[in-house]
Amino acid sequence: MAEHHFILIALIFLLAGLVKGVIGMGLPTISMGLLALVMPPAEAAALLIVPSLVTNVWQMVVGPHLRPLVRRLWPMMLTVVLGTWAAAWLGFGLGAAVGPATIALGVALALYALVGLLSFRLRPPGSGERLWSPLIGAITGAITAATGVFVIPAVPYLQALGLEKDALVQALGLSFTVSTIALAVGLSGGGSFGGGVALHSLLALAPAVLGMAIGQALLRRVSPATFRLCFFAGLLLLGLHLAAGRLL
Repeated sequence: MAEHHFILIALIFLLAGLVKGVIGMGLPTISMGLLALVMPPAEAAALLIVPSLVTNVWQMVVGPHLRPLVRRLWPMMLTVVLGTWAAAWLGFGLGAAVGPATIALGVALALYALVGLLSFRLRPPGSGERLWSPLIGAITGAITAATGVFVIPAVPYLQALGLEKDALVQALGLSFTVSTIALAVGLSGGGSFGGGVALHSLLALAPAVLGMAIGQALLRRVSPATFRLCFFAGLLLLGLHLAAGRLL
């Protein structure tokens, strides 16, 4: 990897980690969107595997709610994996074609940004959770395989479950961890996550963790609500740019 290329990647993961440090999410989303400006989406997704996995495992295990969350959400987690692998096997994965993958990524980022900007909330599933959880997982898995983004519709659905704040943070960590592992296996099967790429992904961990530390320090000085607004507005512009750039 050229030196200037690695510096750019390091800066992207530094920024993505900073965002996660302030608002508790956004590292894979930001890094995926920005990396896709300079490389094919499949390569971008491969680079985010290690930073995403480490930071989300950390988020998943810190707290007392993991065991009950696994018991409650295992059908969703199972179909996230199956949906990711099925979409990749059927040819809808990131490695299929650069143009459609970039457009799909842009649309996914824009939709997620609109959900955040409009404060959209799904209705609680109630007694229908046993039906909805596997369906939401399968859709999330398919979108993960096609775009490398695993927040839609998983994040709005988990927010609709009425979990307390700490449990929601762990639930998001669980969902993102499972999605990252499923994506890594799918990319490996397609030849996009080999030894060299895995090493580069490992090297990207350092700036991501540094960015998280900076973001957590900034948390005491900035308004998380204002930061979230800027995050989603920037994500919307990035998504529209990726999609429109390929379409035009």
